Amino acid sequence: MARISRATASDHQVYPGFVDAYEEVAAGWSVTFESNFVDMDQAAFFKGAPNDQCQSHHMGYMLKGRFGIRKSDGSEEIYEAGDAFVIEPGHTPIVFEGSEFVAFTPAEEARQQREVMMPNVIQFARERGIDLPPRDMST
Repeated sequence: MARISRATASDHQVYPGFVDAYEEVAAGWSVTFESNFVDMDQAAFFKGAPNDQCQSHHMGYMLKGRFGIRKSDGSEEIYEAGDAFVIEPGHTPIVFEGSEFVAFTPAEEARQQREVMMPNVIQFARERGIDLPPRDMST
């Protein structure tokens, strides 16, 4: 069985307002440890994806704080520390300052999600004068 922690994850990425530590693990799954530093509706990061929404499946567990999603119909679901969650494709994330969670996503879906997000994240940062570290922050 594969074992991973935030500290041992092979990839670390800093985004405006949050940090991900992630790694592809056995059986085609990616695990992400996410820490959020600001309240933010992340819909802008998914521009260009079908319906401008995340198309990945996620299963996860809230470690600290709150995290939410906005679904295609406009409804929102909010998860709090101690909650497990299952999220279907067709959503955008809403994050809250101080939240931390671990999420499991099919690896290919996670890769496609990052391909959509990164150009949007870079544009978002440039428009706001935010310096991002180099893309590859592997440890």
